[in-house]
Amino acid sequence: MGIKLIADSGSTKAEWCLLDGKTRKKIFTQGISPYFLDTDQIREIVQVGVADKLKGRAPEEIFYYGTGCSNINNVRSVKKALQKAFPGAAVSVDHDLMGAAKALCGNEKGVACILGTGSNSCYYNGKKIVKNSPGLGFILGDEGSGAYLGKKVIQYFLYNTFDPDLMDRFHAKYNINSVDILEAVYKKPLPNRYLASFVTFLVENRGHYMIENIIEDAFNDFFFNHVYKYRESWTMPVNFIGSVAFGFRDVLKEMCNTYELQLGKVLKNPMDGLVKYHAD
Repeated sequence: MGIKLIADSGSTKAEWCLLDGKTRKKIFTQGISPYFLDTDQIREIVQVGVADKLKGRAPEEIFYYGTGCSNINNVRSVKKALQKAFPGAAVSVDHDLMGAAKALCGNEKGVACILGTGSNSCYYNGKKIVKNSPGLGFILGDEGSGAYLGKKVIQYFLYNTFDPDLMDRFHAKYNINSVDILEAVYKKPLPNRYLASFVTFLVENRGHYMIENIIEDAFNDFFFNHVYKYRESWTMPVNFIGSVAFGFRDVLKEMCNTYELQLGKVLKNPMDGLVKYHAD
């Protein structure tokens, strides 16, 4: 087996793993979203964050799974950046949903869902994705994602929907106002990542009925608009991957019970599953 480099990249962070025989070396960089970063910016991240740290251990094959890579132009951009950083390597670029499906299901059939900064879902037949409920991004969709949950937190704050206790907690934690928030969302780069950062407020205030309502409503939207659309979800495990899924796995379990679905694996990230898949 030659040296392989596997990458799993979301909008917020990217995890890389070099497979050299039985040796595993993991590296973390900032996330790579080709909707927000051009080829040269991606190459810079890969060169400084990964290639330079490998100190000459050049991979022969690269398997990259990333957000935004269902778009052919984005695939070309990422592939070009990787080829510049690792000349001579055979590069395969696929979207993060395929990475999630392989990590969760391996060579078995199942429904695979991502709940991280963004959200997505598919039915995977053990070899390829054959059904995919459309992902519309954080402005139009991304139900159940960190950005979606964060947007709800911001709405509750700006509309003064939170009760006085939660308003006080929000002010104490963030010390920001509507001007700061609107500028970050509408004028600064990576607004989806900014919105997702407010998931921390939900985590820290679990148990409050308003917090639980936000989480349950967001997951209900995801189940109704996506999971429910796959008839396979009635007969096969529904698997989840991502920081949001893992952090709120108790809510996912309750939701699956409510919808009479079988909850499969719930993983924080796909890397261990991808390493197993490509090592095998």
